[in-house]
Amino acid sequence: MRTFLSGNEAFAHGIRLSRVQVVSAYPITPQTVVVEKLAEMHEDGSLKTEFIHVESEHSALSCAIGASATGARTFTATSSQGLLYMAECLHYAAGGRFPVVMMNANRSTALPWNIYGDQRDSLGLLDQGWIQAYALDAQESLDLALMSYRIAEDSRVMTPFMVNMDGFVLTHTYEVVDVPTQEQADRFLPSYRTDNRFDFDNPRNLAFSVGPEQNFRFKFREHRAMLRAKKVIEEAEREFSDVFGRKYSGLLEEYKTSDAEYVIVTLGTVAGLVKEVVDELRNAGIRVGLVRIRYVRPFPDVEIYEALKNARAFAVLEKDISFGYEGTVYTNVKSALYSHGLSIPSYNYVGGLGGADISHEDILRIFDDIKSGSGRMVTFLGVSEDEYDE
Repeated sequence: MRTFLSGNEAFAHGIRLSRVQVVSAYPITPQTVVVEKLAEMHEDGSLKTEFIHVESEHSALSCAIGASATGARTFTATSSQGLLYMAECLHYAAGGRFPVVMMNANRSTALPWNIYGDQRDSLGLLDQGWIQAYALDAQESLDLALMSYRIAEDSRVMTPFMVNMDGFVLTHTYEVVDVPTQEQADRFLPSYRTDNRFDFDNPRNLAFSVGPEQNFRFKFREHRAMLRAKKVIEEAEREFSDVFGRKYSGLLEEYKTSDAEYVIVTLGTVAGLVKEVVDELRNAGIRVGLVRIRYVRPFPDVEIYEALKNARAFAVLEKDISFGYEGTVYTNVKSALYSHGLSIPSYNYVGGLGGADISHEDILRIFDDIKSGSGRMVTFLGVSEDEYDE
């Protein structure tokens, strides 16, 4: 069924199709529509689930972890300060190997207080052991809701999954979305079965304490599972294409990079604007391209190298800054290239903080800068040269 949905609504339909058994719900702008829509589905009977109203974001993830520990397929959602309030629980979910799925509506973090979208909330929490994917549009949002369970619950992975959606730009924008049938969803996503749960007939110890002589082994297994997720993502997308007819490109998407001399690397919805500028410059005979990172964890190091190895220069455009150094995505991309022995001129552009607009002219300027070699190592879009010297 093709219908007109916001990104939030599309994701809610994906959760419904996943036959989630427990939803722990707490509202926060701009995520609230997801749990509101799921509440409506619960009330009209189209979603058979335990719908639990909790008192905070910390409780929302705690509840999801507890439900997952009973063997239930669980879901929660949050944004910005709510995600930061959950930070303690993120480690519990990852360390306990509970494949909770959470949707995060990317939003600026305080202070100053701001409800609009950037990606500092999720990118600031990359080390918590969660798979992190970033959606481009409403269709990919729905599809990621389904694929997240298929990936997270795989016995080789057993790792929680965070789907990130740009606040307002994606969560509240309406697009035509193909909503699959329940029969299709069931063919792709089997019922959840796990031994990592409370079992009165076969008692086991969960969420226990260990000393230094064993703790590091659990952390190594978390790391190994995250690396294994790369193969599982490929398998899941192949199966998804067989069932639904829509193909995805794995950990990253390349757009006109095969002969590109200058490339912008980015993530999230701004990639759509970059594609438009790439087409415009291509028509003018300038060989440019785009790399959209779809998964920041596990990180596509080999794929980044392959996409950029023939470029003369590139820029990373991101809605994040690690104060006093550079953007987190830029650090990861440079590290990937260095580890594969590639050194080419690179630049970091920080834009969209607090929901600030990234314009067509901004993208043109970035391509001009990396082509001429005149860019700073870190450039804040919208900041004048005089302000750097104040």
